[in-house]
Amino acid sequence: MMRTLCSQTPRAILIAASLLCGQPSALASAGQKPGDKPKHIPKTIWNFDGGVFLETDGSLSENTCFRLAGHMADKSFFDNLKRIDDNQGTRYVRGKEIVTEFPEHLKLLFVIHDQPCPSQVPDPKGRQYLTREMMSTLHLSLFWKRGVALRPAENFKVKFFSVEPIPPYATELAKDLPKRFQWAYELEIPSAGIPLSDSLVLIFRRDDGHIAARVAARL
Repeated sequence: MMRTLCSQTPRAILIAASLLCGQPSALASAGQKPGDKPKHIPKTIWNFDGGVFLETDGSLSENTCFRLAGHMADKSFFDNLKRIDDNQGTRYVRGKEIVTEFPEHLKLLFVIHDQPCPSQVPDPKGRQYLTREMMSTLHLSLFWKRGVALRPAENFKVKFFSVEPIPPYATELAKDLPKRFQWAYELEIPSAGIPLSDSLVLIFRRDDGHIAARVAARL
């Protein structure tokens, strides 16, 4: 009868042979080379005092571009709120308290004003400034994003909206310059039960369905 290598091994080297015949190497099972140390992830801390800020550039055409800037806020929720990334993963804390979800409602405040398109920076020829009529063609949608999946942020309300003129730097030439405006928005968004790891995505679409601007507020 054929014997295994382990049964033929002298007693003096039985322990060493049993490592080969009885079980796989601990180092091999861990996928590490001798002397390897566990990978260390540097600790990173993000502070969200004041809310979560967002900014992006958009366009209505090759001659009309704009800047969108704002922040996601709450009266006190973001005070002393921090995100910590380290070997333990990602967690959100306020002092010693672990925070996992957004409050019942959030505010999203942002402004829009025109700015030169990239091709107009050296030569502003052909630039068209944002008008009330142009802005009326934009359609706003909000989504909560988890991974790559988007789901609508439903039942949000517009709490404030205004259109204000932007005074020119050269006031003496005001009559000869195109009128410029700034649009301001304040939205109230239901957010109860939404995990802090989800991000809020804001999308403006043109009448033809193309995206004019997209930006996310993420912690």
